[in-house]
Amino acid sequence: MIVRIMGEGQVRLADSHLTELNKLDNILLTEVQSGDVPAFRQTLQALLAKVRELGDPLPDDSLEPSELILPAEDATLEEVRDLLSDDGLIPG
Repeated sequence: MIVRIMGEGQVRLADSHLTELNKLDNILLTEVQSGDVPAFRQTLQALLAKVRELGDPLPDDSLEPSELILPAEDATLEEVRDLLSDDGLIPG
């Protein structure tokens, strides 16, 4: 799966990592819904750090279609709320 982090670039991420990422995504969804900005900020940073850790960066000149788009690390709670679906940022 190709994942884009807005403002950073893309990484190739094995589907086997989705379960681990979904745990953080579910926490993030709860924090967005409750409006807990400090916890939201911490969890968003943890989610993006985990994607960077587990993924293999694609070259900057690569034009792969992204299957998943995640917000930038400095995204606001409101911006992330607009990106959320019922499943959070990561389907499943």
